Amino acid sequence: MSLDDLEAPPIGTEPSEPEAIDPKTLDRFECGACGYTYEPVKGDSTGKIASGTAFEVLPEAWRCPVCGVRKERFSNIGPAGNPSGFKENLRYGLGVNTMTPGQKNILIFGALGVFFLIFLSLYGLK
Repeated sequence: MSLDDLEAPPIGTEPSEPEAIDPKTLDRFECGACGYTYEPVKGDSTGKIASGTAFEVLPEAWRCPVCGVRKERFSNIGPAGNPSGFKENLRYGLGVNTMTPGQKNILIFGALGVFFLIFLSLYGLK
């Protein structure tokens, strides 16, 4: 490689910086052996992996911080906050399949709370 092969940016322009990736859009990966979830938003403090690091760019020597298995044993579970389940099935289920796990928890425990209050109100009847 010679100096002629290297191209300098035109005078007056600054070299472009790499585009920033929103860590919330990065996929999470789950360990098949122990269930540990690698979340790019958090990184891995035990492996000295900075937050915002995608799973694909982790070093090959990186291991699960819980059980020590290799990267090959991890499976993609998608970004955080997405509806759970297969994308093909999201249009079924009376709209419940498009809810995130947090929304489903609110629906389930909210309904349990309402029914508990109705049950308690029955004691007031004579």
